[in-house]
Amino acid sequence: MSDEKGDAGATGEPVEEAKKKGGKGRLIAIAVVVVGMLAGAGGVWWYTQRGGAAPASGDKHAEAPAEGGEGQGEGGEGGEASKADPSAAYIEVPPMMVNLRGGGPAKFIKLRFIVVAAEGKTDVVKARLPVILDALQPFLRELRPDDLNGSAAVFRIKEEMLRRSAQALGKGMVRDVLIQDLIQQ
Repeated sequence: MSDEKGDAGATGEPVEEAKKKGGKGRLIAIAVVVVGMLAGAGGVWWYTQRGGAAPASGDKHAEAPAEGGEGQGEGGEGGEASKADPSAAYIEVPPMMVNLRGGGPAKFIKLRFIVVAAEGKTDVVKARLPVILDALQPFLRELRPDDLNGSAAVFRIKEEMLRRSAQALGKGMVRDVLIQDLIQQ
Protein backbone atom coordinates (compact mmCIF):
# COMPACT_ATOMS: atom_id res chain seq x y z
CA MET A 1 0.00 0.00 0.00
CA SER A 2 2.74 2.37 0.74
CA ASP A 3 4.10 1.65 -2.72
CA GLU A 4 0.76 2.46 -4.29
CA LYS A 5 0.44 5.71 -2.36
CA GLY A 6 4.03 6.61 -3.19
CA ASP A 7 3.48 5.81 -6.85
CA ALA A 8 0.20 7.65 -7.00
CA GLY A 9 1.65 10.63 -5.17
CA ALA A 10 4.82 10.58 -7.22
CA THR A 11 3.10 10.24 -10.60
CA GLY A 12 0.10 12.42 -9.82
CA GLU A 13 2.05 15.49 -8.83
CA PRO A 14 4.54 15.66 -11.74
CA VAL A 15 1.79 15.01 -14.27
CA GLU A 16 -0.16 18.03 -13.02
CA GLU A 17 2.98 20.20 -13.05
CA ALA A 18 3.81 19.01 -16.55
CA LYS A 19 0.32 19.92 -17.70
CA LYS A 20 0.62 23.38 -16.14
CA LYS A 21 4.07 24.01 -17.64
CA GLY A 22 3.02 22.68 -21.03
CA GLY A 23 -0.03 24.94 -20.99
CA LYS A 24 2.06 27.99 -20.06
CA GLY A 25 4.63 27.14 -22.73
CA ARG A 26 1.94 26.83 -25.39
CA LEU A 27 0.34 30.06 -24.23
CA ILE A 28 3.67 31.90 -24.45
CA ALA A 29 4.35 30.45 -27.92
CA ILE A 30 0.91 31.51 -29.12
CA ALA A 31 1.41 35.01 -27.65
CA VAL A 32 4.78 35.35 -29.42
CA VAL A 33 3.26 34.30 -32.75
CA VAL A 34 0.34 36.74 -32.33
CA VAL A 35 2.66 39.62 -31.42
CA GLY A 36 4.88 38.80 -34.41
CA MET A 37 1.90 38.78 -36.76
CA LEU A 38 0.66 42.11 -35.38
CA ALA A 39 4.13 43.63 -35.77
CA GLY A 40 4.33 42.38 -39.36
CA ALA A 41 0.89 43.77 -40.16
CA GLY A 42 1.85 47.10 -38.59
CA GLY A 43 5.04 47.21 -40.65
CA VAL A 44 3.14 46.55 -43.86
CA TRP A 45 0.60 49.26 -42.97
CA TRP A 46 3.37 51.76 -42.19
CA TYR A 47 5.21 50.93 -45.43
CA THR A 48 2.10 51.40 -47.58
CA GLN A 49 1.08 54.62 -45.78
CA ARG A 50 4.39 56.32 -46.44
CA GLY A 51 4.21 55.54 -50.16
CA GLY A 52 6.90 52.86 -50.23
CA ALA A 53 4.94 50.58 -52.55
CA ALA A 54 4.06 53.27 -55.10
CA PRO A 55 7.53 53.89 -56.67
CA ALA A 56 7.50 50.40 -58.16
CA SER A 57 4.88 51.54 -60.66
CA GLY A 58 5.87 53.69 -63.61
CA ASP A 59 3.15 56.29 -62.98
CA LYS A 60 4.56 57.63 -59.70
CA HIS A 61 5.48 60.98 -61.25
CA ALA A 62 1.94 61.49 -62.55
CA GLU A 63 0.47 60.79 -59.10
CA ALA A 64 2.98 62.89 -57.12
CA PRO A 65 0.99 66.16 -57.04
CA ALA A 66 -2.17 64.37 -55.86
CA GLU A 67 -0.28 62.61 -53.06
CA GLY A 68 1.68 65.69 -52.05
CA GLY A 69 -1.17 67.27 -50.12
CA GLU A 70 -1.86 64.13 -48.14
CA GLY A 71 1.78 63.34 -47.38
CA GLN A 72 2.64 66.81 -46.12
CA GLY A 73 0.09 66.52 -43.31
CA GLU A 74 1.78 63.36 -42.03
CA GLY A 75 5.17 64.69 -41.00
CA GLY A 76 6.22 65.84 -44.47
CA GLU A 77 7.94 62.62 -45.53
CA GLY A 78 5.60 61.97 -48.46
CA GLY A 79 5.52 65.67 -49.32
CA GLU A 80 9.30 65.83 -49.44
CA ALA A 81 9.44 63.19 -52.16
CA SER A 82 6.77 64.94 -54.23
CA LYS A 83 8.56 68.30 -53.88
CA ALA A 84 11.82 66.80 -55.16
CA ASP A 85 10.47 65.56 -58.51
CA PRO A 86 9.21 68.82 -60.12
CA SER A 87 12.25 70.88 -59.18
CA ALA A 88 14.86 68.29 -60.13
CA ALA A 89 16.77 68.69 -63.37
CA TYR A 90 18.58 65.55 -64.48
CA ILE A 91 21.65 66.10 -66.63
CA GLU A 92 23.03 62.94 -68.19
CA VAL A 93 26.80 62.95 -68.46
CA PRO A 94 28.45 61.12 -71.39
CA PRO A 95 29.99 57.80 -70.28
CA MET A 96 33.53 58.06 -68.94
CA MET A 97 36.21 55.41 -69.27
CA VAL A 98 39.20 55.83 -66.97
CA ASN A 99 42.17 53.60 -66.23
CA LEU A 100 42.62 52.53 -62.63
CA ARG A 101 45.83 52.86 -60.67
CA GLY A 102 47.73 49.64 -60.13
CA GLY A 103 51.01 47.91 -60.87
CA GLY A 104 49.62 44.90 -62.70
CA PRO A 105 47.86 44.67 -66.03
CA ALA A 106 45.83 47.68 -67.08
CA LYS A 107 42.39 47.88 -65.48
CA PHE A 108 39.64 50.26 -66.54
CA ILE A 109 36.43 51.60 -65.11
CA LYS A 110 33.50 52.66 -67.25
CA LEU A 111 31.19 55.05 -65.46
CA ARG A 112 27.85 56.48 -66.52
CA PHE A 113 26.12 58.90 -64.17
CA ILE A 114 23.55 61.68 -63.96
CA VAL A 115 24.00 65.01 -62.22
CA VAL A 116 20.93 66.39 -60.44
CA ALA A 117 21.05 70.19 -60.65
CA ALA A 118 19.47 72.41 -58.02
CA GLU A 119 16.23 74.20 -58.81
CA GLY A 120 16.74 76.84 -61.48
CA LYS A 121 20.43 76.00 -61.95
CA THR A 122 20.09 73.53 -64.85
CA ASP A 123 21.50 75.80 -67.56
CA VAL A 124 24.45 76.86 -65.42
CA VAL A 125 25.32 73.25 -64.52
CA LYS A 126 25.00 72.13 -68.18
CA ALA A 127 27.29 74.94 -69.28
CA ARG A 128 29.88 74.06 -66.63
CA LEU A 129 29.72 70.28 -67.10
CA PRO A 130 33.35 70.17 -68.36
CA VAL A 131 34.42 71.69 -65.02
CA ILE A 132 32.69 68.83 -63.18
CA LEU A 133 34.35 66.24 -65.41
CA ASP A 134 37.74 67.90 -64.88
CA ALA A 135 37.24 67.74 -61.11
CA LEU A 136 36.26 64.06 -61.23
CA GLN A 137 39.06 62.82 -63.52
CA PRO A 138 41.89 62.89 -60.92
CA PHE A 139 39.74 61.17 -58.32
CA LEU A 140 38.65 58.41 -60.68
CA ARG A 141 42.18 57.86 -61.98
CA GLU A 142 43.50 57.40 -58.44
CA LEU A 143 41.06 54.60 -57.66
CA ARG A 144 42.51 51.12 -57.27
CA PRO A 145 40.63 47.92 -58.11
CA ASP A 146 40.45 47.22 -54.37
CA ASP A 147 38.52 50.47 -53.87
CA LEU A 148 35.67 49.02 -55.91
CA ASN A 149 35.22 45.94 -53.72
CA GLY A 150 32.39 45.64 -51.26
CA SER A 151 28.85 46.87 -51.03
CA ALA A 152 29.77 50.33 -49.73
CA ALA A 153 32.17 51.09 -52.60
CA VAL A 154 29.53 52.64 -54.87
CA PHE A 155 28.23 54.75 -51.97
CA ARG A 156 31.72 56.07 -51.19
CA ILE A 157 32.40 56.86 -54.86
CA LYS A 158 29.04 58.61 -55.20
CA GLU A 159 29.64 60.74 -52.10
CA GLU A 160 33.11 61.75 -53.28
CA MET A 161 31.77 62.62 -56.74
CA LEU A 162 29.04 64.77 -55.16
CA ARG A 163 31.57 66.50 -52.92
CA ARG A 164 33.94 67.27 -55.81
CA SER A 165 31.10 68.45 -58.05
CA ALA A 166 29.86 70.82 -55.36
CA GLN A 167 33.42 72.03 -54.79
CA ALA A 168 33.94 72.70 -58.51
CA LEU A 169 30.68 74.59 -59.08
CA GLY A 170 29.97 75.99 -55.65
CA LYS A 171 27.50 75.06 -52.93
CA GLY A 172 23.87 74.71 -53.90
CA MET A 173 24.47 73.98 -57.58
CA VAL A 174 24.45 70.16 -57.55
CA ARG A 175 21.90 68.30 -55.43
CA ASP A 176 22.94 64.73 -56.17
CA VAL A 177 24.96 62.40 -58.37
CA LEU A 178 23.15 59.29 -59.56
CA ILE A 179 25.41 56.45 -60.71
CA GLN A 180 23.80 54.51 -63.54
CA ASP A 181 26.59 52.10 -64.51
CA LEU A 182 29.89 51.29 -62.84
CA ILE A 183 31.77 48.62 -64.77
CA GLN A 184 35.28 47.47 -63.93
CA GLN A 185 37.27 45.72 -66.69
